[in-house]
Order: sequence, then C-alpha cells, then structure tokens
Amino acid sequence: MSEPNDHAGRRHGFALHRVEGFSDAVFAFAVTLLVVSLEVPKSAQELFHTLWGFLAFGICFVFLVLIWFDHHTFFKRYPLTDLTTLVLNMALLFVVLLYVYPMKFLFNLLVNGMLLKHPIEGVKTAAEIKTLMVVYGIGFLTVNAVFFLMHLHAWRKREELRLSPLQRVQLRESLRRFLINGGVALLSIFLARFTSDTGQFAGWCYALLAPAQTLNGVLTRRRLRAAEAAPADS
Repeated sequence: MSEPNDHAGRRHGFALHRVEGFSDAVFAFAVTLLVVSLEVPKSAQELFHTLWGFLAFGICFVFLVLIWFDHHTFFKRYPLTDLTTLVLNMALLFVVLLYVYPMKFLFNLLVNGMLLKHPIEGVKTAAEIKTLMVVYGIGFLTVNAVFFLMHLHAWRKREELRLSPLQRVQLRESLRRFLINGGVALLSIFLARFTSDTGQFAGWCYALLAPAQTLNGVLTRRRLRAAEAAPADS
C-alpha cells in the first residue's frame, strides 16, 4: 500500500526539483543581463569609470539575490507544484527578467550620475527621471504582488501542507512583508506621477520600508513566542 504513495512522493519531489532548477537558471540569466553590456576598458580613465560602475552592478546583484532568496525560501517551506503555483512562478520569473533593465538603469543613474557626477546618456530632464521612478516602482510592485499571491495560495493550502502554528505565523509575516513592499511602491509611483519635484520624494519614500518591516519583525517575534508557549499552556 505504501508503494503508490512512495512513487507519488518521488514524482512530486522530481517536479519540485525541475521547477527550482528552471527558476535558478532564469535568475542566473537575469544576473547575466546585468553585465552583458560591460565592455573591456580601452584606457585607464575608462577602467576607473567601469570599476565605479560595478558599484551599481553590486546593488542590483544584491536585489536579485534577495528576490532569489525569497523564491528559494518559498519552495523550501511550501513545496507546491500545482498549476496555480507554476503559473505564478512563471509570472514572477518573467517580471524579474523585465525588472532587470529599469533597475540597472536607475542605479546607474543614482551611482554614476548623481553620486559620482558622471554623464549618463538618455536622462536629461526631471520628467524623464520621474518616468524612470514610475517604471521601477511598477516593477517593484509587480514582483511583490506576485510573491504575495504565491504566499496567499500557500495560506489557502495550509491544511494540505500541514503547517504548524509556528509555520503559519511565518507565512503571515511573509504576507505582511510583501504587502508593505507593494504599498510603498504604490506610494512611490503616486509621488513620481503627481508631485512637482524631480522624483526625489518618490525615491526617498522607499526608506519607509526600514521602519515598517522592523515593526513587522517585532510583531512576528511576539506571535512566534506566543505560538511556542501555546502547547505548554494547553
């Protein structure tokens, strides 16, 4: 009687391995897109300029690693391979690939153009900067919206996944985290679209993520302690 269950378990594990393997390949390709336009320097000045450009690349790389880590954590905690999860996962990977270029352009502008005062081609007016902030905000919002939907789907499957009280607290923390990220992205888009500044407020509003996520972490730790204490009280 256990053989069919063992076979189903192996098949499920193989399907999950294929999903994660394909996803890792897409993330690796996204990193490649970050560096594909880098050319070999032809002078010392170009070399120094290129080295400073790696600062923007490093920031973008960290962002991609954080997205990959959230993706890895999701499938580690919630090994789902149903159609809804697969569709949402494909949507996430598609958005990540689209998200690379506006993210790279924005951080090149911030690091090379504003911090190092190097000329950046293609951005000449405040309106163009604000448009760039809107495009980046839409990408950031969409990534977090898809992650939210993936975790919401896992929450609906919590009984099937046999999640413990602690795991349910962790899942609700993730839902709040992606909701906060999406809310801040919406605020940034609104500020970039409807305020008269040069897009600075739209950029600085992302600083709200630090206190908001800190409060989310504090709330989660309290609920984790309560969940750990619950069996002893019963």
